[in-house]
Amino acid sequence: MDERIPTEVSPYRSFTRAQWAALREDTPMTLTQGEVAALRSLHDRFDLKEVEDIYLPLSRLLSLYVGATQRLFRAQRSFLGIEDKKMPYIIGVAGSVAVGKSTTARVLQALLARWPNTPKVDLVTTDGFLYPNSVLAQEGLMEKKGFPESYDLSELLHFLSGIKAGQRPVRAPIYSHIVYDVMPNEWVEIDRPDILIVEGLNVLQTGRLPKDGKAIPFVSDFFDFSIYLDAEEDVLRKWYVDRFLALRITAFRDPMSYFHRYSKLSDAEAVETASGIWDRINLVNLRENILPTRPRASLILKKAASHMVDQVLLRKL
Repeated sequence: MDERIPTEVSPYRSFTRAQWAALREDTPMTLTQGEVAALRSLHDRFDLKEVEDIYLPLSRLLSLYVGATQRLFRAQRSFLGIEDKKMPYIIGVAGSVAVGKSTTARVLQALLARWPNTPKVDLVTTDGFLYPNSVLAQEGLMEKKGFPESYDLSELLHFLSGIKAGQRPVRAPIYSHIVYDVMPNEWVEIDRPDILIVEGLNVLQTGRLPKDGKAIPFVSDFFDFSIYLDAEEDVLRKWYVDRFLALRITAFRDPMSYFHRYSKLSDAEAVETASGIWDRINLVNLRENILPTRPRASLILKKAASHMVDQVLLRKL
């Protein structure tokens, strides 16, 4: 957080790892080490201890928040004398490339789905709402992939509106990281979940406000709770390069991979290529679009170079 802001006026309460871990209380561990390993992305160092110390307390907090929201919904419905359908609780997960958003989203989904009342928990990534490569190439945006302007925002907002309205089912497009593109005519159907996790780089983005006061919805307007995964720039850069090196000898070797050409690079060439991509694209996106949204999150998980969370910031109510 910005050290120029006095602690006493910060909108967040700060917790060390040990302080946050103590808030787990009697929340049961419902995942095995093998399940955690299966949920972990290729380069993440994520183990059962991380779930115990960070994500079980978060699961407990979310159970309280979801319960309070449901009670408020019932109270409003009673006050208005209406029979509205229960709306899904939506959680946003934001942060830089290589910070571990996918792992966090999957672990959260697994934990929340194993609450005693076994809620239906779905997960959607905003990658599917990127414009197809053909459109990005035509608009000169291939080097801006992942920037706010590379997403079909109207389709993403339409999807979230349908979810909150209780429509069933609502379809989200599918993105392939192998071919590095949206898959034509392929969809995942989201059918009235109790909880929906939406993961993406710029999900907390607001954009420019209209001067005439007209209502312009933002993606984050649909969130009931939001999480920002944070790490220092030099740490993120190292993680990105490490992930690139790992993919070079795994996914990039697939002849169908958009990045297959990188599988033939030497170690030195791979480091140089990954560093160039980071500096030219991902670092710019982080500084200009992603990091400025951090103060809008309900919860900030600050990661150390070890990949482990060492500080938690929870927005005050």
